[in-house]
Amino acid sequence: MIAPKTPKMGENVDSAPEGVDPNVPNVARMYDYYLDGKDNFAADRAAAEQILKTFPNTKEGCRANRAFLKRAVRHVVDEGVRQIVDLGAGLPTQGNTHEIAPDARVVYVDYDSVVCVHGRALLARRENVDFIQADVRDPDVLLDKLDGLIDFDKPVAFLLLAVLHFVPDDNAYDLVTKLREVSAPGSHLVISHAVDSTPDTTPQAIEIYKKATASLNLRTREEILRFFDGYELAEPGLTFPAGWRPDDPDAPGNGIDFGYVGVARKHRAANA
Repeated sequence: MIAPKTPKMGENVDSAPEGVDPNVPNVARMYDYYLDGKDNFAADRAAAEQILKTFPNTKEGCRANRAFLKRAVRHVVDEGVRQIVDLGAGLPTQGNTHEIAPDARVVYVDYDSVVCVHGRALLARRENVDFIQADVRDPDVLLDKLDGLIDFDKPVAFLLLAVLHFVPDDNAYDLVTKLREVSAPGSHLVISHAVDSTPDTTPQAIEIYKKATASLNLRTREEILRFFDGYELAEPGLTFPAGWRPDDPDAPGNGIDFGYVGVARKHRAANA
């Protein structure tokens, strides 16, 4: 019996590994398409194009989010953190976390089979880097899989970029609470989260994502701030992606309001 073809890095294909339905839009592969990646299926591209018709600035917002990742990772490394867990990492692209922080222990996490196949292929010969399959909506299983890969007695940075708005309220707040409780003082939380910036058209986006692998759960600024309970936000606090310590304040796209981002350090007394 011939095994299903596994998509190779850098090519558009519509055959999928066993257990993966290429006909169901996948949020990670849609994000890959927004970043001009090639690891996506026809259903992903079609759904992404529907989003782009409604929200033409989506690609610019995703790029701003990716640039924020780079600056945030540099910050946590400067703060002395040498362990990073990139949750909902998505498909490998340029400027991956382990490339920004080459001396750190990096564990990528995603629940999608195709993402994990590509991630492991990319990292096959990398030391100090792992890619595990786990669902952030089940934090207990996630933490079990991280046990042994991460030393929770030492500071760790948890990256949740463009992830929590795909997780329902109960799961999302429970996840962040458990990550805070298990981590040592000095650990960091990095979040980017979409908001309802265009109420007239947002319902259309919600309907598109309902047909994908994860539905959209937009939150207000106050609701996003709740994720940082027990942490101290680094300056400039909760802001638009391009407004968080920009390398070039005048760069094109700095006005894109994809949502809010923040980087925070765990309080010394938060684990008491």
